[in-house]
Amino acid sequence: MDLPRTRVGRSTSLRDPSDTRFTDSDKIEGAGSWETLEWTKIEPVSRSVPQGLQGFLLEAERVIVEGCGVVLVNTDEAGTLFVTNFRLLFLSDGSRNVIALGTIPLATIEKFNKIVMKLPAAPRQTDRSPSRRLLQVIGKDMRIIVFGFRPRTKQRRAVYDALLRCTKPLRIWDLYAFASGPSTFTNSDPKVRLLDEYFRLLGLSSYHASTRMIEDGSFTLSNELWRISSLNSSYTMCPTYPFALLIPRSTSDEELLQASTFRGRCRLPVITWCNRDTGAVLARSAQPLVGIMMNMRSNADEKLVAALCTQIFGSREQRRKLYIADARPRKNALANGAMGGGSESSSNYFQSEIVFFGIDNIHAMRESLVRLRDYLDTHGSTSSDGMSSFLRHGGWTWGGGNLSSMSASVSTLGDSGWLIHVQSVLAGSAWIAARVALESASVLVHCSDGWDRTTQLVSLASLLLDPYYRTIKGFQALVEKDWLAFGHPFADRAGMPSLSGSGSMPFELSRQSSTGSFSSSPSRQASGSFTSQAPATSHTQNNYSPIFLQWVDCVSQLLRLYPLAFEFSSGFLVDLLDSILSCRFGNFLCNSEKERQQAGISDSCGCLWVYMADMRASHGGYHVHYNPFYEPSKHNGPLLPPAAALAPTVWPQFHLRWACPMESQAGELEAQCRNMSKRFTELQKAKEETDARVKETTATMESLAAELRNEKVISTSAKELASRATRESAAIKRALQSLGCKVHFSGDGDRTVGIESNPTEIPQKSVYFSSKEESAGSGVSNEKSELSVSVTVLADDVSNNPINRFCESLCPLHTREGGCRWPDAACAQFGSQFVGLKANFDAFDRLSIYDRYFQPE
Repeated sequence: MDLPRTRVGRSTSLRDPSDTRFTDSDKIEGAGSWETLEWTKIEPVSRSVPQGLQGFLLEAERVIVEGCGVVLVNTDEAGTLFVTNFRLLFLSDGSRNVIALGTIPLATIEKFNKIVMKLPAAPRQTDRSPSRRLLQVIGKDMRIIVFGFRPRTKQRRAVYDALLRCTKPLRIWDLYAFASGPSTFTNSDPKVRLLDEYFRLLGLSSYHASTRMIEDGSFTLSNELWRISSLNSSYTMCPTYPFALLIPRSTSDEELLQASTFRGRCRLPVITWCNRDTGAVLARSAQPLVGIMMNMRSNADEKLVAALCTQIFGSREQRRKLYIADARPRKNALANGAMGGGSESSSNYFQSEIVFFGIDNIHAMRESLVRLRDYLDTHGSTSSDGMSSFLRHGGWTWGGGNLSSMSASVSTLGDSGWLIHVQSVLAGSAWIAARVALESASVLVHCSDGWDRTTQLVSLASLLLDPYYRTIKGFQALVEKDWLAFGHPFADRAGMPSLSGSGSMPFELSRQSSTGSFSSSPSRQASGSFTSQAPATSHTQNNYSPIFLQWVDCVSQLLRLYPLAFEFSSGFLVDLLDSILSCRFGNFLCNSEKERQQAGISDSCGCLWVYMADMRASHGGYHVHYNPFYEPSKHNGPLLPPAAALAPTVWPQFHLRWACPMESQAGELEAQCRNMSKRFTELQKAKEETDARVKETTATMESLAAELRNEKVISTSAKELASRATRESAAIKRALQSLGCKVHFSGDGDRTVGIESNPTEIPQKSVYFSSKEESAGSGVSNEKSELSVSVTVLADDVSNNPINRFCESLCPLHTREGGCRWPDAACAQFGSQFVGLKANFDAFDRLSIYDRYFQPE
């Protein structure tokens, strides 16, 4: 029995889910959630795991704090708030289900703070103005949640303190990923997967990497142009690069060591993608250390970069062009010269051209996402203050019902700059892909450190160039190669602890708090005043930045432009982001491959890829991760979108899912198509099964028809034999009657023949013959035919017997010499002294009576 859905002030105890009884104090008629909170008694917070909650907890997840009677302000829903070692979990009192909006992993929380909302006092109220105790939680996944707690309780303090301890752990081993362990999602060695991708790029797919190959160093394979180097196998040359590097075959390891000293953080130019058909490559590195005067040079670096530009196939003299793409604005590149960095000079690199893309740094991206999140929360249908955008400012239409507020909201979206940044990354990647695909040119991409904007550009350009990366398996290989192996600092960008601590900030600085109001947007105002109880801090004090989120947003824009080119769907990208932000698995922990190896991530934590593959396996090819419109034959080459098509939009499935849940269902068409495809496949399978049954039935009918034809043939033969037997029986009867015999038929078909003469004077002898033999009818019957002849013989005087004389005169077998042509007959053996005869057709057939004698009537 479900609990009533009426709003109750005090949370029903979860320790007995079947108990639906409410006390009088629980039933408050006509009161809203806030009023109910004001008049509800205080319940102690329990640390034990409620019985009804156990089914919602994950493996190794445990409850730390429980808050009863909490209101989710966004949806005005009452429930119980739990803080576990993995997430904030909000359980509705009405439906007893987990509310997705109020449930957020701890690692996904960007910042939180306590807010006190002063309510206006009633006209005749003498007491001081009541207040609402609020806790605002801001997530990295575009949601802002506000929980309301009971006044004069310590529940909000308990939840707040638990979040302080758990959201930003000081040690990496305190994360939930280590508590849950690998479990069923065991992680294989990512080095093996990286080598398999290198083998594919080199055209050596017949080779398969293994742990033994890594241990003995036998993975250093090559083709005619490029080779795999083990120079960084111990991470001594570059700690943020992978253990294996793909480089030109003509470059030695000594030259690599020399060239690494000329690049920031020793991130020298290496190949990340190559085209075996044209010889063009896509390379990446960090900025060159040219100094403030931009006059420093390195022969080893220039030689290594020149080796990327091999001769064009089919031409002995023409050398391919090299583009050096600097992701930064030109002024930022020049400013980095003051710190020893800078950018290349085209005069120092043979047949090269320098291009600046003007993409802003990580801090600009972070602030841009914050403004976009505030815009969505302000103008969404489930805003964190519980007020819909339709009702804001007292109006009944969107934007407050006047054109000025509409223009202001649209301007706020543009001012966020997020879509402009996404367009810049898309345009730069499309430009790189066009140079490689159309000109067969080589492109070297770098920014400052070569692990943020560089990674975005090279991975997105590879996605456009190589159809393999547009499959689920290829997309995994792309992320593991360009993002994980080449050292994107996921721990720093997500605000999580790492082994190096390069991006870590003091503990108090990680406690971000918002300003006193819900939003800085001027269009957002609510009744009452707000007071923040935590000091405000700036985002610029840490290295958190949504770089990977922005790249996935770019992928979603390409998926929107080319819906037939990608095997995965937008739902796959959303699940991928949620899993990464939650830090539930170990794949995206730490800042580099070296750190993950030192922390033993592969052995201690579960694997995200295995988890997602397990999700897909449960639903087959119709899982939400699969794109129902995927047609690989339509786009089996590079995707080269024109600049006019690179106009991004807000990603509905990710950006709008919390603020505008109804409008975020852009994948509903995909779901309908997926269901139709599933239904079509089921019908097709049923049709195939029906066709198989029809074929089986047809074969059975044909077999029965053949048997029926055989039966007809046998029946016809039997009828012919029966007709012949009838005719012969009639002939035998006439023959015997002509001899003066009386023929009697018994019920079993036997015939009894009696021969009468003068029986009164002569003593008789009785002779009886009986024989059985198998019928000669060809398989018609297996019954036995019986010959029974009963002969009554008179006295020894045969010559005077009238029957004998009659036989001698009339028998056609009697010869003139007095002999008999039928010596085996009974009449010959007993002197024709017949008194009675019992026989059937088989007996007469054996006696060989001529057919000409027995003519039918």
